[in-house]
Amino acid sequence: MSLSSSLIARAPLVSRIIAAIFGGYGLASLAAVALTALPGHPSEAVLIGMMLSFVVYTCAVIWVFAARSAWRAWAGLLITAAPLALIVWTLVTPVKP
Repeated sequence: MSLSSSLIARAPLVSRIIAAIFGGYGLASLAAVALTALPGHPSEAVLIGMMLSFVVYTCAVIWVFAARSAWRAWAGLLITAAPLALIVWTLVTPVKP
């Protein structure tokens, strides 16, 4: 087995690891920020968002390694992140100093 064929054979695993680490982090961050749009006191919304982001990150990592292929893992992360990004973009207002 040559070096290039070895790298090609390991590419799906490397892609899944990158998806789990960075994609899961991005999804968890989006979920945390999106949950700040919840009604109620802002500090409680931030606390709920932060706590649930750990659950979202764990579920994202499980999803990435349970998907049939690396492409499906990335697609699942992107499909889940799209509505969260839309919520963040439309509902969450930036804090003005």
